[in-house]
Amino acid sequence: QVQLVESGGGAVQAGGSLRLSCAASGRTFSEYAMAWFRQAPGKEREFVAAISRGGFGRDYAESVKGRFTISRDNAKNTVYLQMNSPKPEDTGVYYCAAKIGTRVVTPTGYDYWGQGTQVTVSS
Repeated sequence: QVQLVESGGGAVQAGGSLRLSCAASGRTFSEYAMAWFRQAPGKEREFVAAISRGGFGRDYAESVKGRFTISRDNAKNTVYLQMNSPKPEDTGVYYCAAKIGTRVVTPTGYDYWGQGTQVTVSS
């Protein structure tokens, strides 16, 4: 029982930076593990990053380790994805997702999804 709204997407040059935000409705945000997934045209939706309910456990796709950082502010009901040094292959629609309890790295493990926000990285 949560609604998710992503924002912050847009066009960015390779080597720049971008921060995505996901605002969640409700009063039980801290009960949900949160994650970011992305999907490029002609490709399957893929895992990007996940964060535990308390914000101390984090997982990243190998392709974004060292460049992206997931964080959350439970007081603001918001999860973030800081994208540093993005590459053209990071282009796609980024989706915020939520599930009760422990984080997982597969799309089928999540119960709630936002509408997505487009990120386009140019060289």
